[in-house]
Amino acid sequence: MRKILIAIALSFMLVQGSFAADNLLKADHPDRYVVKKGDTLWDISSMFLADAWRWPEIWDVNPNIDNPHLIYPGDEIALRYVDGKPQLSVSRGDEGRTIRLTPEPNPDIKLSPLIRAEPLTSSIPAIPLGAIAGLLTTGRIVGPNVLENAPHVLAGESERLVFGPGDEFYARGQWEGGTSVYGIFRSGEVYQDPVTREILGYEAKEVGVASVLRRADDLYTMRLTSIKQDVRIGDRLLATEERRVESVFYPTSPDREVNGVVMDLMDGATMIGKNEVVAINRGEINGLDVGDVLAIYKAGKIVRDAVRRDQVRLPAERIGLLMVFRTFEKMAYGLVLQTDEPIRVGYQLQNP
Repeated sequence: MRKILIAIALSFMLVQGSFAADNLLKADHPDRYVVKKGDTLWDISSMFLADAWRWPEIWDVNPNIDNPHLIYPGDEIALRYVDGKPQLSVSRGDEGRTIRLTPEPNPDIKLSPLIRAEPLTSSIPAIPLGAIAGLLTTGRIVGPNVLENAPHVLAGESERLVFGPGDEFYARGQWEGGTSVYGIFRSGEVYQDPVTREILGYEAKEVGVASVLRRADDLYTMRLTSIKQDVRIGDRLLATEERRVESVFYPTSPDREVNGVVMDLMDGATMIGKNEVVAINRGEINGLDVGDVLAIYKAGKIVRDAVRRDQVRLPAERIGLLMVFRTFEKMAYGLVLQTDEPIRVGYQLQNP
């Protein structure tokens, strides 16, 4: 009888482990995959997992591989089971191996400087960085009066009202710090929480970059080094941000419960799809961090109940996922990584 009970218990554990694996893995997952140029970690995870953002849960950190979180074209991703649990591991291909650019150390020969060993190619990104490159480096949401109080473009050396790369111009205002490079900004959207009506931030749209040539009290002579739009008299200048620009992301669920909404779609769109950017009404004060993944929900339809003769709203439908890639105090930018249909302003956001 005892053996029967043990056998039943073991069977139950195996079944439970099987259910867990089935819930984690896609039904048609491959057992192996060779990484190709142009892949992203999200794409590969989507091949194996029902929820791609959960890849850190089953990633095998191999101590014999330098930076096992970095994956290169030619690497092989393999699925195996350890104690009944699924595990993804990486085997380095030729392109991901390091090469030694200096000879082996010889006590009789002194060589200086040494050159580090580096992979032959760049690792694949976690998400499509091209979709967010501009907002990673220049997108800003600022507080009240930040742009209004910032120095402004005063005049050009000629009488032109619009400036292009290489043009010199004068700017005037209260300058902070001793930086020699400034972004040139123009006011964009005013972000208001759709529920509380609180002003969460003001979009500062970068239109160009300029360097300081000469300083004379509050009047600076500057040269325009690059533009995204025509730079005009009255545009504002903000010092370039000294912050780390994230290029490697590790998707994860937020540490605390998050309930938010999609506030804005970039570039004035009315609906967007995969690999496009949204602004959301939750930020650092809500515990959001770079890499946090949120599920996107569409409000349920309102239908008529023929029996009770009233109307009822159906439950919200989950239609996609986004990942936060830049945070501000009360807001954040997110990249839509997965969606079953177009995303619109007002769609709800919750923990995945």
